Amino acid sequence: MKHVSVLLHETVDMLDVKPDGIYVDGTLGRGGHAGYLISKLRNGHLYAFDKDEQALQESKENLKDRLDHITMIHGDFGSMKQKLNSLGIEKVDGIMMDLGVSSPQFDDPLRGFSYRFDARLDMRMDQSQTKDAWMVVNTYEKGELIRVLKEYGEERYASAIASAIIARRAEAPIDTTFQLVDVIKSALPAKELRKKGHPAKQTFQALRIEVNDELGALKKGLQDALDLLNEGGRCAVITFHSLEDRIVKNTFKDYSSAPFVEPKLPVKAEQMEQASFQLINRKPVLAGDEELDDNHRSHSAKLRGIMKIKD
Repeated sequence: MKHVSVLLHETVDMLDVKPDGIYVDGTLGRGGHAGYLISKLRNGHLYAFDKDEQALQESKENLKDRLDHITMIHGDFGSMKQKLNSLGIEKVDGIMMDLGVSSPQFDDPLRGFSYRFDARLDMRMDQSQTKDAWMVVNTYEKGELIRVLKEYGEERYASAIASAIIARRAEAPIDTTFQLVDVIKSALPAKELRKKGHPAKQTFQALRIEVNDELGALKKGLQDALDLLNEGGRCAVITFHSLEDRIVKNTFKDYSSAPFVEPKLPVKAEQMEQASFQLINRKPVLAGDEELDDNHRSHSAKLRGIMKIKD
């Protein structure tokens, strides 16, 4: 299946791209957002990151006519600042991040991301790392499994699912996605199995986030991104579930809020320290009707933006 970039124009346009600016794509994927941003550059440059080597290779092909405007880097946005600094890039004019797993990763049965295909439990975005979903499912203690399912999947039956995993793997390792789906179904009450939606969705989300340290990388990546921005620089982030969106929303709120001043202190308004950032949009930008009809992935997408107004 061809990957369709979510909120493509809204995200890039939010950065107010300058033809000679320096920009960063923290999640290159198959190059959809990057291609549109590069089309707005003249002497500017885009530095693009992805943990997935396959995505980098496919983007090189997809963007082969514009490679003079882009530098592709293997890594995630958690390492963005360090890797840019090593290239002599201290400040940039805009950063965009499209979080989550891309459609080609979900739709490749061999990657083990999806409960729709039978495959070895994997879920690694970076195929060079050791930790995969098999390791989490087959080696984590019960308490750790419950933590992962509750924190990252918001799974109300986390304890029951963890117990079922422990019992099943005592007989034999849980090797594949379909084996895990069977274990999850065995742990859920009949009323849950009758509900709309796949019963394994939250567990698979939780495992994917744990395997790839998605939330840890997001927290660090957001802080680094905001530190990297020039005055007037902008950051735009697309999230796909509430855990990500909460982190982005709260981080942007913290950075765009002025330091607290005790009301009783004799400080004049002009003497009060102002925030260094301001929100571009107070409410998230959502996909329009046409995109919702064309791209199912866009239904859960939320776009938030922030601008640096002073150093």
